[in-house]
Amino acid sequence: MIWRGASALVGGVARLAAPLAGPDWRERLALSGPEVAPGGIWLHAASVGELNSVRVLAEDLARDFPLCVTTNSLTGRDLARRIGWPCALAPLDVPQAVARFLDRVRPAVMVTVENELWPNRSRMTHARGVAQVVLGARMSARSAARWARMPGLIGPMLGRIAALSAQDPLSEARLLALGLPQTALTPPLNLKLLAPARVRPGEDGPGRALTVLAASTHEGEDAVMLDAWLAARAVAPGLRLILAPRHPERGDAVAGLIAARGLDFARRSRGGGPDAPILLADTLGEMAQWYAAAGICVTGGSFADHGGHTPWEPAAWRCAILHGPHVANQAGDYADLDAAGAALACDAADLPQVLGALVGDPARAREMGFAARKLLLARAGDPAPLIARIRALAGAGLAQSAAHPDI
Repeated sequence: MIWRGASALVGGVARLAAPLAGPDWRERLALSGPEVAPGGIWLHAASVGELNSVRVLAEDLARDFPLCVTTNSLTGRDLARRIGWPCALAPLDVPQAVARFLDRVRPAVMVTVENELWPNRSRMTHARGVAQVVLGARMSARSAARWARMPGLIGPMLGRIAALSAQDPLSEARLLALGLPQTALTPPLNLKLLAPARVRPGEDGPGRALTVLAASTHEGEDAVMLDAWLAARAVAPGLRLILAPRHPERGDAVAGLIAARGLDFARRSRGGGPDAPILLADTLGEMAQWYAAAGICVTGGSFADHGGHTPWEPAAWRCAILHGPHVANQAGDYADLDAAGAALACDAADLPQVLGALVGDPARAREMGFAARKLLLARAGDPAPLIARIRALAGAGLAQSAAHPDI
């Protein structure tokens, strides 16, 4: 009641100030926004990262239902519009703005990504018969302790949720303790892994076992990779290298390193392809092609101290993964891949020997690639049951709207 009263007061003041506000503020007050067909899905994602993580599910659902997206950030809104989805900045959690938004959109289901739980939004969508779904929910021990001091606020919000997929078992347990109905739980999903898990690699081509990809390298790593590749060629004289700098504008500098070693190479920006002994992949948007071409991937950002880039994209393509010691950004993921026999860790000094040994044992490299993809699929989870549940909720909402058009 306190939140409702205070937010209503804020909403009234904000509405009075609206004539002086810019278009973005008017969107937050739901005085403007996209016109969409009623009975669809309202998808809320805080910003670009959350929107990208749920894109696979959203595209699936958008084939069957009208989709309206809201975000908290301008960059998130811009991304949604570039994809082609109607999008506005999310309404402020004041009763007036939420009511105006619901009047305009009239969704059947509200799908929220991660931890965007708001009291008025929860109460008012529920009052209108809008089913609530949460994807990739997280609840840390610290957040759970804070919410536990406000049971009258968190309990009703969680109690209204029809379906929730948590990121991990500990989040599940904390949410249940705070009031989430057991019946609302669906199998956990790692949203950020759904897109790579949907990759469908084909059969290995004849040259894949003899192609190494250095993916997303940083300054200082290109020379390490070139020297390791030269050493590994003593084991496999036909070994090819695809060198893909993290920032393609470094292409000239990397080309200089290759030329200084007297090596023949091709540049992708000038039409070169993976059949060259060395391909400098100095373009954007083609990494999937290089993962598909290479049986072994050395992940960049892990030999220079940049925290390591994602291992899951090469895992999606069944690449055997080599990485350096600097993987703090995804330490747990790399540790699990190492333990599963899908990845090998080494430092720059050992990379020539480790790469040479793996190139000389193509059966092992192939087994590592299959192990990497197997772990990826297990971690991502299967989104099909959750998508089916959202579709069922949306269908029920459409039926209710047709029976009671004034709700």
